[in-house]
Amino acid sequence: MQAIAQTNFENLKLFRRGKVRDVYDLGDKLLIVATDRLSAFDVVLPDPIPLKGTVLTQISKFWFDRTTHITPHHCISTVVEDYPSSVGPYAAQLKGRSMLVKKTQPLAIECVVRGYLTGSGLKEYRRSQSVCGIPLGEGLVDGSMLPEPLFTPSTKAEEGHDENIDFDTAAGIIGREQAEKVRDLSIALYSFARDFARERGIIIADTKFEFGVDDNGDIILIDEALTPDSSRFWPMEGYAPGQSQPSFDKQYVRDHLEAVNWDKTPPAPELPADVIAKTTEKYIEAFRLVTGETLKI
Repeated sequence: MQAIAQTNFENLKLFRRGKVRDVYDLGDKLLIVATDRLSAFDVVLPDPIPLKGTVLTQISKFWFDRTTHITPHHCISTVVEDYPSSVGPYAAQLKGRSMLVKKTQPLAIECVVRGYLTGSGLKEYRRSQSVCGIPLGEGLVDGSMLPEPLFTPSTKAEEGHDENIDFDTAAGIIGREQAEKVRDLSIALYSFARDFARERGIIIADTKFEFGVDDNGDIILIDEALTPDSSRFWPMEGYAPGQSQPSFDKQYVRDHLEAVNWDKTPPAPELPADVIAKTTEKYIEAFRLVTGETLKI
């Protein structure tokens, strides 16, 4: 099980290299390759997590296929044989972890939806009894289910941490009409996925979506969708507000890094072999539980 930390496709034009994805420019389309890199606290860790990129790609495709009644998306195909011939020499590395997508103009905010109070939302609530300017009632604790899903956008930081912003600030960045559109789409997507996953024993506590404007001027879903990287997945069994919940995502790695008192500045410490193996298991288990399918390797 060979992990892929980075791709270097010499005959293809590298568009950008993100924290996890390597993106290649194919003219009127993009080729997105989900590597096994893992970032925590906005720092890319030195050790890749085997099969992580495969899980991210295939679970995104699963959700893209099931949410077209809510919004169109950018995915054209995840089948390597459908890709342009220029990609052929790299088929072995691309299988299972790549996606051919439409080019769009990405919107300059991230669309976060919270169904449960945890993470940065919990920290803000403890300070101000609100999240992104949305007032909440008293007595909420870590893991509390919110009365209704909250749209809590954030900035997109090229480096460092994204910052939570209120709706009016988001509207000032992308325009009120677009902000209202992506707010409504984000809540609809989250609500559909939350109910779907709940039937399979998974709580989707929160998630992040990204949207772009296509050549027709339409807003479509881009990047990834409802993955263990962009969401918090908790098992319903044993769920209890007032404590940190066990998780199917990279929270396992975050907890390890907190335990070793890393100061969250680069370089990140190496991960023990057992933490790497356990994290791979958690990603694969999340895929199996949500989709009911076996990961195609």
